[in-house]
This record gives sequence, C-alpha cells and structure tokens, in this order.
Amino acid sequence: MVHFSRERAKGNVSLPMVVWALAMTVILFMAIVAPSATVTIIGFAFTAVLGIVLGWRRRFGAVVAAPFVSWLFAWFPMEIASMIHFGVLKGFLLGLLIITFGWIGIGFIEFASLALVSLVVRSLRGAPRDEPVVIIDPERR
Repeated sequence: MVHFSRERAKGNVSLPMVVWALAMTVILFMAIVAPSATVTIIGFAFTAVLGIVLGWRRRFGAVVAAPFVSWLFAWFPMEIASMIHFGVLKGFLLGLLIITFGWIGIGFIEFASLALVSLVVRSLRGAPRDEPVVIIDPERR
C-alpha cells in the first residue's frame, strides 16, 4: 500500500506575489496614463524585490506564475487606463488589442527580470543544508 503525505512547500510566496501584482497594477496604470522614467524604474525595483524574495525562499517556480498573476490583476485597470488615455471607444478597442497581446512583451520582461534576480540571489545564498532523513520500515509495527 502506498501512502502519500500531504506536505506543503516551505516558504509560501502567495502574499509577496499578490502585493507585487497589486503594485505592478498601479505602476502599469500610471505608465499608460502618465508615462515617465520614474514609474518604469519603480516597476523594476518592485520586480527586483520580488525576485530577491523568491530567490531567498528558493521558489523559482513562482517566477513562471508571477507574470500570469500580474496579468490577472492588471488587465482590467489597464483597460480603464487605456480608455482614459485614448478616449472611451478608441481606448477600449486599443486596450483590448494592446493590453491583451502586448502582455506577451510585458510578461516576458517581468519573467526575465524575476528569473535573473532570483537566480543571482539563490546562487549567492548557497546550497541548502541537507536535513536528516528518517526511513521507517513499513513491515515493522
């Protein structure tokens, strides 16, 4: 009989990822409504902080999921920002096109930035220490 234990991964990253996604929503909204270099730099700074957290907690898989989480949070506000910037009808149509397909580029930049920072932090932190393994004989009771 095989017994599967339900273990949770150590170092949950859902809260930092949600905070980052909300911050990126505000930053991307501002980048459409009032573009500036400061907004872009702040966006990269928030992404670097999340990359540090993911690298420190050794959660590189979350680097792949983070751009999708960001997209889920930011799509509707970015559509609204496009409507503010370009006008209601033109902004709605351009928003659908630019935001939906432009997110491929935004997501790739987020992914690449998170991956780079996360891998650097993970390599600087060093190898994890091996914990002792206890093997229990299933025949012995």
